[in-house]
Amino acid sequence: MYSEILVPTDGSPASDAAIEHAVDLAEKYDARLHALYVVDGAAYSSLEAGAEVVVEALESEGKEATQRVVEAAADGGVDCVTHVTSGTAYQSIHDYVDEHDIDVVVMGTHGRQGLDRYLLGSVTERVVRTSDVPVLTVRQSTDA
Repeated sequence: MYSEILVPTDGSPASDAAIEHAVDLAEKYDARLHALYVVDGAAYSSLEAGAEVVVEALESEGKEATQRVVEAAADGGVDCVTHVTSGTAYQSIHDYVDEHDIDVVVMGTHGRQGLDRYLLGSVTERVVRTSDVPVLTVRQSTDA
């Protein structure tokens, strides 16, 4: 059913919850896991001198976040590939799905509601509403 599974990550606890589910799903279906981190450099383009430094820091964060997916996959005996790219998050996720024949996307969600969700938007929500493949959403645990 699933041979290529995408788990977009931003390094957050919500993403970590999704990684657990993605690895489990990949184990069950003997699938390859794809870890994707999107650097949204446009959000920092208005910075005159510091934009490059911020983007470099985000790319480094992306490498660390995708490496955590690789480690979790290795613990489960799952093959994993990583990719760090720049662009608008939801569109980059869709592009990756199309380019790599992804069968399912596993994404974390913070579970925000009301005004918080309206003001902050939700990459996960946009992917769910516009994806051509199934999207499994995993809510961040509220246990602390």
